[in-house]
Amino acid sequence: MLNLPNILTLSRIVTIPLLVALLWWPNWAFGYLLAFALYCLMGITDYFDGYLARASGTVSKLGVFLDPIADKIMIAAVILVLTAQGWLRGPFAGDFHVIAGLIILMREIAVSGLREFLGPLQVSVPVSKLAKWKTAAQMVSLGALILAGALPGWMMAVGDASFNVPHLVGIVTLWTAAVLTVITGWDYLRVGIKHMD
Repeated sequence: MLNLPNILTLSRIVTIPLLVALLWWPNWAFGYLLAFALYCLMGITDYFDGYLARASGTVSKLGVFLDPIADKIMIAAVILVLTAQGWLRGPFAGDFHVIAGLIILMREIAVSGLREFLGPLQVSVPVSKLAKWKTAAQMVSLGALILAGALPGWMMAVGDASFNVPHLVGIVTLWTAAVLTVITGWDYLRVGIKHMD
């Protein structure tokens, strides 16, 4: 069970409290820079644990179980801390951007529940290409929002307003991820409804 891919997955789970701790102080730019580096490293391990498991033929039930859980815990933890520290507050809509984070969290919980329901029925819910794009947008978004805290001086003027560039990128891609989340969540739900009678 403790092969390299599973160790990488477990390391991601164990590292989440450190990531949260680094994000806890919104005015600590160096902490956010460390958090961004750690977040990128966690994203790299997310890619390599699956790649190595498939390449070496060491795909295990533990890995299949832990990998999506590690992803969901990391995403949920980052969204919650960034929301608490005010990073989902943004231009034009203020706190309304928190809704995009809520949509993502609700979908992750709903799809996890749906997979748990369909598991005993021997019905698998494959990950679609659109869901992969959703995940990519989500990862870019949260990375950009973390980078905004690391680089508070990276500003861009648009008319009379000025914006932190990584923050603006993060907010835009967060809403992109939220829209894709609704679409892919509905696709999964349609599969599930067919087996609910």
